[in-house]
Amino acid sequence: MGIYLNPSDDGFRESIHSQIYVDKTGLIACTNGVINTKQKYLCVSRPRRFGKSMALEMLAAYYCCDCNSKELFKGFRIEKTDSFHEHLNQYDVIFLNMQQFLIESVNREVTQYLEQEVLGELQEEYGELFMQQNIGLAAVLRRIYVKTKKKFIFLIDEWDCVMRERQESEELQKQYLDFLRNLLKDQPYVALAYMTGILPVKKYGVHSALNMFWEYSMTDQFDLEEFTGFTEDEVKELCRQYDMDFAQVSNWYDGYRLRRFVHIYNPRSVVAVMKNRVFSSYWTSTETYDALKTYMDMDFDGLRADIIQMLGGERIKVNTRSFQNDMRNFHTKDDVLTLLIHLGYLAYDAEHEETFIPNKEIIREFENAMSVGGWTEIMRILKASEKLLSDTLNGEAQKVADALDKAHTEVASILTYNDENSLSCAVGLAYYSARKDYRLIREFPTGKGFADIVFLPLPHTNKPALIIELKYGKPADTAIQQIKDRQYTQALAGYQGEILLVGIGYDKDNPNKPHSCMIERAQKM
Repeated sequence: MGIYLNPSDDGFRESIHSQIYVDKTGLIACTNGVINTKQKYLCVSRPRRFGKSMALEMLAAYYCCDCNSKELFKGFRIEKTDSFHEHLNQYDVIFLNMQQFLIESVNREVTQYLEQEVLGELQEEYGELFMQQNIGLAAVLRRIYVKTKKKFIFLIDEWDCVMRERQESEELQKQYLDFLRNLLKDQPYVALAYMTGILPVKKYGVHSALNMFWEYSMTDQFDLEEFTGFTEDEVKELCRQYDMDFAQVSNWYDGYRLRRFVHIYNPRSVVAVMKNRVFSSYWTSTETYDALKTYMDMDFDGLRADIIQMLGGERIKVNTRSFQNDMRNFHTKDDVLTLLIHLGYLAYDAEHEETFIPNKEIIREFENAMSVGGWTEIMRILKASEKLLSDTLNGEAQKVADALDKAHTEVASILTYNDENSLSCAVGLAYYSARKDYRLIREFPTGKGFADIVFLPLPHTNKPALIIELKYGKPADTAIQQIKDRQYTQALAGYQGEILLVGIGYDKDNPNKPHSCMIERAQKM
């Protein structure tokens, strides 16, 4: 048992003995299904603190031939599968944490240091096969395979740290990728290669140095969706165990949308709120907002306007296919948006090819990044939003109209267009503070059309629901009438509280009073 070759199962043992452990051993059935096949190369990328390292420790404990891990998996999902005993503790495992090698290599080449460390352990285990000196890791592994027919499982953590932390050194990046390609591609000794990182595989031009890998990223996790984070059912069960309000947990930490599992939660944040019983930005506290601000301040082809619209609760079309998995060289705003998806600051709807800010935790990170300069107009709108919400709840229609005048003027000046979309964005931003007590839903389906914006109160707030209808070029009373005619209130099935109808009109030809507002109270039967 070594550090890199056949490590101990201590990491997984600590996980299952922790106060909170959610069973993700079903992932092993997926990796068992691709061992010794053409699909044996998996690159799984997710944002930081999404359980990537924990998954690798689990896989190491299961496959490592020097471990006796049967009891560790007792009662977990994988134990009930047909492949459990077939692969349990049957392989030599090489576990590489690239972050460690990058830090410890200092002035030496990262790959040279890695080879030196791993070869040292291989020599202890297979010393009789080391007849030739000064040969590389791949050559040694081929020799071991020829003599013993033993195959290896490669588990590589933080595979992309060279790309993220040595962005300026393209030569180092290329050397590193070539090393991985030579070590893994078409090598007979590879039974499985499972890499994790934040970024998908780096590409050079139209080709990838690691094109044998099947990529699972935040733009599409395919059959690994369930293991990307905590699912809605898993979070509901934790809320039941720890007596936490699921609606609040959802408002704070839900929002990462995949194809089948449309509600994925950040594991670190959920575990932290269960243990601490305090809602806060746990995931974002592990890194400063400077990185986010750097990308926000890049105004590629209207990127700034897109961010403002997303802050207003809207979704933005994005082409994720042009991104070259590079944190330094950007060609379009889509490249920046795609990077923010991989970093976890944005969520992605693959079915509609749209991106958006996932939850309250991440919204606060955007707010922090904007507060240090460059977003003065937007910060003014956000700071005024508490007063706007209060005026709305008190039925102060004229004060609401006056506040929307200011917000719409600020937003339109940044978006460079003044139409119903800018009005919708302005309203979303102007009611920014409402999101601490409400869930914002745009284009809410009612059966007779779509309400423009609905704010549904969280159960603990005891506040009325808001149905907001916008009319561009028409007065507010026509918006109120549409809510009534189309019976939008009937769509709030299951909601028994008070409902406020808010009609907002905008007449751009009336410079003295472009916005009008009407507020009525309607009790849903």
